[in-house]
Formats: sequence, structure tokens, C-alpha cells
Amino acid sequence: MKKMFLAGFALLIAINIYSQEVADTSKWKFGGMGTFAFSQLSLYQWSAGGEASYSGSAMLNLHANYKDENTSWINTLDLGYGLIKQGDLTKKSNDRIEFTSQYGKKASKQWFYSAMLNFKTQFTDGYDYKTDPDKAISTLLSPAYVLGSAGMDYKPNDKFQLFISPATGKLTFIADEEISLLGNYGIEAGEKFRAEVGGYVKIAYATPLMENVDFSTKIDMFSNYMNNPQNMDVNWEVLLAMKINEYLSATVNLLMIYDDDINVPREDGTIGPGIQIKEVFGLGLSYKF
Repeated sequence: MKKMFLAGFALLIAINIYSQEVADTSKWKFGGMGTFAFSQLSLYQWSAGGEASYSGSAMLNLHANYKDENTSWINTLDLGYGLIKQGDLTKKSNDRIEFTSQYGKKASKQWFYSAMLNFKTQFTDGYDYKTDPDKAISTLLSPAYVLGSAGMDYKPNDKFQLFISPATGKLTFIADEEISLLGNYGIEAGEKFRAEVGGYVKIAYATPLMENVDFSTKIDMFSNYMNNPQNMDVNWEVLLAMKINEYLSATVNLLMIYDDDINVPREDGTIGPGIQIKEVFGLGLSYKF
């Protein structure tokens, strides 16, 4: 465990040292996009039945990227939060905090020596409304994931990226005492920390499909060398963004997750590892900067 902490600390120091070399602000690109969508359903003496509902969701995507002839440094912050109110019950529809920093030095025309740091968690409490709607099963920093990796990055153009790391450390944290007692997220009941060492692959692709329609996708795969390496953790995300005018847009976001260490309620009524799928469609205000 101490070695894992030292490795992560060393990676942070390395990124900080490298950052001293990229102080030229003319080679940085800063920007982002914020979106907000709202929907409402109202019924009065509706013979077919139903219930009034309200929903709102917001997403913020920021980036700070540096590039010169020999150096690439990509930093992204993705935030998302959404709520649905139906009757007297309010549920989350989206909750995401993800930060990624990836630094690379050119090895050849299309290959870079690269190091990456990724952090994931959420903002507020999450519940299993089918079994116990009053007991939180997740919250801020419970769980939280930190992934540090070193390897090679293949970038043949601005649309495609392939990152391969045979040396990756993955840390899972649970800060909340009660949630740690549930024994989920691959951590033993009562414990708050788990360290894994394995291999990691990331594939990303982004391209405009037509005027004002952008498509992007990325897939992350992690294999734990020490425990069932054949059961890879997979995160696959797809985003379709359609710009209507300067301030109106529509987005479709699809996220699929498989983690052999996370138990989910499956269709057959059992609890165990399974595919998690989340789809978010938004139509509302957006601003790109």
C-alpha cells in the first residue's frame, strides 16, 4: 500500500516538474461548454392517468490543453448533475465529477511517452430506491477512484487517440463510515481503501458528423494483474452534441460501465456484477467558450 502511495506521489511530482516547461501561455488552449436542460409535465383531470413531474440537468466540460512540437499536456474537468421530481419523490438522474490530466513527450512522429492521472467521484448521496430509498449507498468521495498510469500514447491525428499503459495503479476510496460497512465497490465491509495494480488501455475518437453535429466516444479498460485479470473494468462513453443556434442545443450522452467488483441489482432479481447503462438526453441552453 505504501508503494502505491509513493508511486502516485511521484507521478504528481513528475507532472508538476513537467509543468515548469510549459509556461508559454501562447501554446495553451482554454475552453469549455456548459449546458442546462429542463422539462416539465403537468396533468389536470387526465383520464389516462399519470403524475406531474419536473426534471433538470446541467453539465460543464472544461479543458486546458498545451501543445508544441515535442510536448502534449491535456487537462479536462467534466461535471454533471441532474434531478427528477415526480410527485413527492425527488431522485438523481446524473451525478459526476471527473478530472483527467495527461502529459506526453514525443517519442516519434505519432507516438508519445505519456503519464496520466484520473480522478472520479460524485457530488451528493445516491440511493437504491427499489430496496431501501432512505439509506445512502454512495456519496461524495464514497466511492472515489484515482488512477495513475505510465505508458505510450498514439496520436495519428487530432481525432484519434490510443493510450496503452502496462503499469497502472488504481486506488478506490470510501470516506463515509456507514457506506464502508456495505462491503461494495470491491472493498471489504468496514474497510475504506483498496489498491490494485494492472494494465490500462484508453481509446478516444471525436469528429464532426455534419455542420453543428459533433460526435465523440471513449472507452477505458483496466485489468487487475493480481485478481482475475480476465475480468476487465470497462467504461464506455458516447456523446452526440447538436447545436441549434448560439444558445440552444441538444445532447445525447450514453455511459456503459462494467466493474467485476461492483454489485448491481440484475434483471433476474439477483445482486452481483453486471452492466450498468445510463442515457441522458438534454434539450436546452448551452454556451461554448
